[in-house]
Amino acid sequence: VNDSVFVSKSGTYYSTFSLWDTYRAAHPLYTILIPKRVPGMINSLLDYQKVQGHLPVWTLWDKETYCMIANHAVPVVVDAYLKGFKGFSPEDAYNAIKASLTVSHKKSDWETYDKYGYYPFDITTVESVSRTLESAYDDYCAAQMAKAMGKDKDYEFFMKRASAYKSLFDPGTKLMRGKDSKGKWRSPFNPFLLSHAASCGGDYTEGNAWQYTWHVQHDVAGLIDLMGGKESFAMKLDSLFMLDTIAENTGFVSDVSGFIGQYAHGNEPSHHVVYLYNYVDQPWKTQELIPEIFERFYKPKPDGLCGNDDCGQMSAWYIFSSMGFYPVDPISGEYVLGAPQMDKISIQLTEDRAFVVEAKNLSRKNKYVKSVELNGKPVRGLTIKHEDIMSGGHLVFTMTDEPVKRVLK
Repeated sequence: VNDSVFVSKSGTYYSTFSLWDTYRAAHPLYTILIPKRVPGMINSLLDYQKVQGHLPVWTLWDKETYCMIANHAVPVVVDAYLKGFKGFSPEDAYNAIKASLTVSHKKSDWETYDKYGYYPFDITTVESVSRTLESAYDDYCAAQMAKAMGKDKDYEFFMKRASAYKSLFDPGTKLMRGKDSKGKWRSPFNPFLLSHAASCGGDYTEGNAWQYTWHVQHDVAGLIDLMGGKESFAMKLDSLFMLDTIAENTGFVSDVSGFIGQYAHGNEPSHHVVYLYNYVDQPWKTQELIPEIFERFYKPKPDGLCGNDDCGQMSAWYIFSSMGFYPVDPISGEYVLGAPQMDKISIQLTEDRAFVVEAKNLSRKNKYVKSVELNGKPVRGLTIKHEDIMSGGHLVFTMTDEPVKRVLK
């Protein structure tokens, strides 16, 4: 690590991004609430890469800690590029991404990852499953930027790596499971065992197999196929929220909190999971879970937040979910609809343009979404686009006390 002092040429420099947490919703929220600051953030990431050789993993006061995994500055940079942000060099940005995802550095052993198509637990002795799943998402993000820039060979390379998650899906248990370099599953296998793998071994990062199985933000349809279809996927998701089995924990796992069954809202890998019911035509289950999470895990008390805020990610989930949508795939430019938790929310985009969300008939009893309209026109599917928000307008949810079937298109 280069521990010298450097001065940002732009005069703007940001640090302590907590990227493992914040790429999920905090950074997408910044693109809506504080877009003027986004280019400065991207340039800060690129400045860091020029000195250290890779984009930041998890910096604290601009010193790399490597306390978390994957290279989640990648989705932050790609999201800004795909949303059309200016003020940074796309070519420099892509080169920084490609270097970070192809030149090995601590916790990113690309030779092993490329050789096996996943991280084998007998070679990558800690966090092998989590590192595979989270790296696959970064690869997908790199592929989308490569595609947009006409880099077809790179697109194919990174998209192939983005399917790495399929190598660790165990069809017997229908869970993500450690596999060694000979292709043999981790045995014995306790899917409930919570561990902080970096400090005490194990295949998962602050979590267990039940929580990490859903960490396929870029290809939910592919995960549904692995599960055996929508019905099987929905049943497995139901089990996640119902299984209260607790195994003996190992290492620091206090951040893995806010439990509903095996779902752990206090830790970030779970944050998109409640929205997955939309993909299997059962959106009312998402709409039931969101107010429960609000009521149980965001209490107006000194200890009312489960886990910790992690530089804004816990709060970003709350803000998005209050408005009734969430970025399941943070770089997609789409937000999956949920259930709004406030009667009216207004985002002042410019002096003369606002985006207003209204929830008609909202109450504790009326927690289900009957219909959604954007600027007076029905929203047919279960997503809205980033440009829908930034153009300004009026998103209206009409709430009811009975579940309503709506299909994600």
